Amino acid sequence: MKKLYIITLSIIFLGCFLSCNSFKDAFDAENVKPLSVSINANINVEGISSFDGLKISFDNYDEDIHETRILTGSQINIDGILPGIYSITISGKAQSTQGVEYYLNGSVINKVLYEGESNVDITIKGLEISPLLFKEIYWACSRKPNNATYPYDQFYELYNNSSNTIYLDGIYFADIQPINTTATRPTWPESDGGNYAYGRIVWRIPGTGTDYPLAPGESCVLSEFAVNHQLDNWNPLSPVDCSAAEFEFHIGTAYPNTDSPDMQIVFYQGKASTGTLKMYLSGNQGGAYVIFKVPEGESWDPVGDMNMQTPDLAKPTGAVYAKIPIKYVLDAVEGGLNETKITQKRMPAVLDAGMTYVGEGYNSQSVSRKLLTDDDGNIIYNEDGSIILQDTNNSTDDFDRNMVPTFRRYNTKMPSWNHTLK
Repeated sequence: MKKLYIITLSIIFLGCFLSCNSFKDAFDAENVKPLSVSINANINVEGISSFDGLKISFDNYDEDIHETRILTGSQINIDGILPGIYSITISGKAQSTQGVEYYLNGSVINKVLYEGESNVDITIKGLEISPLLFKEIYWACSRKPNNATYPYDQFYELYNNSSNTIYLDGIYFADIQPINTTATRPTWPESDGGNYAYGRIVWRIPGTGTDYPLAPGESCVLSEFAVNHQLDNWNPLSPVDCSAAEFEFHIGTAYPNTDSPDMQIVFYQGKASTGTLKMYLSGNQGGAYVIFKVPEGESWDPVGDMNMQTPDLAKPTGAVYAKIPIKYVLDAVEGGLNETKITQKRMPAVLDAGMTYVGEGYNSQSVSRKLLTDDDGNIIYNEDGSIILQDTNNSTDDFDRNMVPTFRRYNTKMPSWNHTLK
């Protein structure tokens, strides 16, 4: 039996994803025992040194094995982990010595754990907690009465999660390469050091600085095409009326412009233009999205500055992508077809330690961020009475899935400058 186990396990490790055998085959062997996994964590955030209270998660999606522990130091041995292929994530909140509150995240994916290979090194990075969040994302699109696909009704709703008015002027929106999850992941420059997300297409909210205030409890919708999609001339089976969207991604070739102000194109295939695109469309099986802001006093020009763009090194003669510094990012959400696609993540864990999903495209379903509640399930509010949305930088935990897409869910407010109020 011991000889059979060694042979079987060797085959599995050599052909991790290609093998038709599962680790459950190995678990049935008499000599397979739970492992003691040695975690070596390193916090790469100035002013933060404590690991106490950070959560470490072991997720083996192929075998539906999920374990969670609490870290008590930078080096810790964790017992009781079965051999297998894991995504391992460390996450939590911490405050720096300067009083800045951060989300801390670090991960390794597709880590094979077995006897003799149970040491894991994880670098943990931090992102300042942002007042502006993705509230709801509808990427799936819908189908028409004749079952034809209707790819025009996507939207992204942003929410002011703080007690202070913020300004949307100059906030960037990008979806991250690749457009859908894939086992053949891009190869990015090693010299980048995991400090960037790579934008496929980048847009910017217009304004001169104070044109678009967003008060506490208000939300703003970025719509692919800002019309009432439920009308007969569009798609009566669409779940959404986007005519009240604050902004739209209008390109101007195939579809009429609306009263919603246009997002500004910043980057696509190395230029500040949409090229031959007829519409903006992110992945209908789940894209990866960021909103970000360039700090005052810094410049970011992915078109003019060649250092801020790169090809996928596995396809060096192909398209180029905008390098978005992680330190600029306010919020990020990674979507996929299902939970197993987390092994194909496109963004560093510090931006989003998890992944959310709704299943196949064209199913008319969205993801919606959860309300923040206390241990008894009571909703927590800001001092002004506005709701607070849950934000742990882990979209697996933070979002409800397979929702009916809804503008202003939870009765969030429309900003006073919305074009329908003029």
